[in-house]
Amino acid sequence: MKAVLAICAALPLAACATAYEGADVPAAVAGTCDAAPVQYHVGHEATSDMGAAILAESGARTLRWGPPDSAWTMDHRTDRVNVRYDRDMKITAVTCG
Repeated sequence: MKAVLAICAALPLAACATAYEGADVPAAVAGTCDAAPVQYHVGHEATSDMGAAILAESGARTLRWGPPDSAWTMDHRTDRVNVRYDRDMKITAVTCG
């Protein structure tokens, strides 16, 4: 019975372990955003095709659009690329987080 309890207590800790722990994983594989390669999109029209290109080129897993005069949560996610645009639908900033 004690062995069963010990296993049940250790399971939540095992769930926190990652497959890549201690390994050098390329950003594209890990889903980590890199905004540097997509800065040339600033000034382009904010379209779904442009968003897909930014998502692919940044290596991020998630794309977040930032409409004009909108509020954003301040949670930082390394796998997310943020694209802000103005009232004319022109991209004004591309950042990670």
